Amino acid sequence: MNSSIENENYLFRNGKDIPFTIFAGNKRYMKGEILYQKIAETIAWQIKTGIWKAGEKLPSLRTISEEYGVSLNTAIQAYYELEKHGLIISRPKSGYMVNYKPLRLSVPSTTRPPVKSSGKEDLDLITEVYRSIEDTSVTRFSLGIPEDVLLPVAKLNKELISAMRSLPGNGTRYEDTQGNIRLRNDIARFAYSWNGNLTGEDIVTTTGVTNSISLALAAITEKGDTIAVESPVYFGMLQLATNLGLRVLELPTNPVTGIDPDALRKVLPQIQVCLLISNFSNPMGSCIPEEHKKAIVNMLSEHDIPLIEDDIYGDVFFGNARPKPCKAFDEKGLVLWCGSFSKTLAPGYRVGWIAPGKFKEAIIRQKHIHLISTPAINQEAVARFMENDRYENHLRKLRHELHTNSLHFVRSVMEYFPDETRIINPQGGFMLWVEADKRIDTTKLYYKAMEQKISIAPGRMFTLQNQFRNCMRLSFGQRWSPFIEERLMVLGNIMKESF
Repeated sequence: MNSSIENENYLFRNGKDIPFTIFAGNKRYMKGEILYQKIAETIAWQIKTGIWKAGEKLPSLRTISEEYGVSLNTAIQAYYELEKHGLIISRPKSGYMVNYKPLRLSVPSTTRPPVKSSGKEDLDLITEVYRSIEDTSVTRFSLGIPEDVLLPVAKLNKELISAMRSLPGNGTRYEDTQGNIRLRNDIARFAYSWNGNLTGEDIVTTTGVTNSISLALAAITEKGDTIAVESPVYFGMLQLATNLGLRVLELPTNPVTGIDPDALRKVLPQIQVCLLISNFSNPMGSCIPEEHKKAIVNMLSEHDIPLIEDDIYGDVFFGNARPKPCKAFDEKGLVLWCGSFSKTLAPGYRVGWIAPGKFKEAIIRQKHIHLISTPAINQEAVARFMENDRYENHLRKLRHELHTNSLHFVRSVMEYFPDETRIINPQGGFMLWVEADKRIDTTKLYYKAMEQKISIAPGRMFTLQNQFRNCMRLSFGQRWSPFIEERLMVLGNIMKESF
């Protein structure tokens, strides 16, 4: 099962062709064949030949037991064998689903940005992509938020009403500049998932993660300072930095493991701060391995260089456990850990936070200058929703749906886009970084796709340099449907016509 199926009559196992029989009705087994392996091989063949597609739910264990006339234990062993080889995944209370990675899957290359510490963002392109954000006739693969149907809107509405009734002045009064204490305590408690040693006093609430990063940059940088970032990087970070008169140094980034620690080490004498999206980055989707996070925090700490960490996607993981943020390895208070509920709960509430370590007082001063305080009702509503495990239950459902979406997207991109297309299989978040043939200019592709009411995020948006012209970011934050698949097919056809 380590090699691919050559044809419908033979299955590869350990490098050898083994004839097999498709089971149906009254089952027949080969002499000496282990039953669970035979069942696993049959289902593997069905998956690899497209009978079962990525993201689809497989029959229950009980159904397999009845269909193949075997015990429940044998069915469990068969599914375990398939899971061991990465063909399927299990989801608590949801059963098993196909997780097959197409053989044509080709990973984008590690980025090599030009050795420059400044450049120019394409503001016109960014404005154009987000101009018609409320046009519901456009399929927005460009929009980096989950669709409304994936969010607990009705439950949040109830909490808003409760918050209004319980707050002093029905929520019309200013709140303490540091933010809602109930919410700060809930955020600190929720950090248990990565062994975060935080209390409510370590947290400052903000109006979203962009505001967190803005406050951090304002508090710890001066005009003319140089900051190191990934490349590509979220365009909002680039806009904040250039607005503050900062120089941006884009570093080589791997689409799977993120920023290159050795590349960061080489530029330490040139930089005053580092800014990273550590888990499931936007736009690339990379997740920095734990050992790299430790190395990054340690080397920055040795030079007393602060790290502003955007961990907004950390809770949207598809594996067994949440990846730790860099903050987990911070011993000197130099990591400013930023997060938000905008990508998981309520984009329009604009509720975020920052755990600024040793820079707490400076952050509070900046918040007082820029905001005075954050909206009380929204914070109280989110705090109420976080309690009694409701937020965690919602996250489990959201992660399951987004993972399913990612499998559908990967399959569709591989099926409908040109053969030269490169992508990774996302392990979290809801961004898919697509590297197309060099002949495709994704800025031009954007305008052609918009003629068909399809919006993408061209790669040039995510850099200050002249690069990523053949790349784009697609969001799989919308609920999967035949319509979404058809839109991806149309986009793929437009790409093929671009040659």
